[in-house]
Amino acid sequence: MKLKTIAAPIVAALLAATPALADTSGKRIALSNNYAGNTWRQAMLKSWETVTKAAVAQGKVGEVSAFTTAENQVTEQAAQIQNLILQGYDAIVLDAASPTALNGSIKAACDAGIVVVSFDGIVTEPCAYRVQVDYKELGARQVEYLATRLPKGGNLLEIRGIAGSSIDDDLHTGIMRGVEKHPQFKIVASVYGDWTQTVAQKAVAGVLPSLPAIDAVVTQGGDGTGAAEAFRVAGRPTPIIILGNRYDELAWWKKQRETNGYTTFSGTIAPGISTLAFWVAQQVLDGKQLPKDVTVPYLTVAQEDIDTVLAKTPVGGVANVEYTQADAEKILRDLADAK
Repeated sequence: MKLKTIAAPIVAALLAATPALADTSGKRIALSNNYAGNTWRQAMLKSWETVTKAAVAQGKVGEVSAFTTAENQVTEQAAQIQNLILQGYDAIVLDAASPTALNGSIKAACDAGIVVVSFDGIVTEPCAYRVQVDYKELGARQVEYLATRLPKGGNLLEIRGIAGSSIDDDLHTGIMRGVEKHPQFKIVASVYGDWTQTVAQKAVAGVLPSLPAIDAVVTQGGDGTGAAEAFRVAGRPTPIIILGNRYDELAWWKKQRETNGYTTFSGTIAPGISTLAFWVAQQVLDGKQLPKDVTVPYLTVAQEDIDTVLAKTPVGGVANVEYTQADAEKILRDLADAK
């Protein structure tokens, strides 16, 4: 299991072992989450609870709460953020439903003196901080990997995520860049899987009858075994399916590897990035000067890593990395040194 380094635009002020500039022991931080309908989001929320509960017990902050919208609607999350402003939170950490549609609410929070940190689903409002991986690079890397496996190219089926999200847009852009670089590949169909196995399986099953032979499936995570099941039920050969670090995907991969030597690649953002975003918010409240954009590694699983990663991943969960304050500072320092 590897953390793929992409960039490290981290200011030294974040990493220096300097005394606290402000007392955050009484500060209140809220999580605004737009969606919890897949295993990644559930693992993200569990990581958030584990790390922030310890932070409160240690007196790092005074209170931490988590709120998830019921309908995954931008208007609902905007109203949620407005409520958090009225409740007087000192910082809001959010996984956003849209990169742009929440900007008005976020600007209102900033104007009220509230620190706003977005992660995973990031926002474009300039006053907000963004903790993210390079999804475009991850999308392009899928095609780069396939080019090593299928040098003559082939037909690709693309499974996208949730329409309108920054994550879906960036991964799709990266995949298209990869195909542009390797024109021997052709995307013959694209469906939305909402980052869940059941939705992906239904979507793939719906288009398979009209498709030619599929050589590989490029994905966004959480959809790999759904795609595999759709091909199995249709009686079609299993193509190379890019996976997204979910336990069920890795377990399926292991079984296929042991049965027929199946080989692929798995990678996505670690759910524990929510805890890094939490520490960024705490550091800003502590008076540290940070850049607005922090790009961190994504997590990859290679063929030789499957057994080890599965042993550490809970059934129904996702391969993960969680951050304590010390862990976060060390990882950021290492990234800065590698720049």
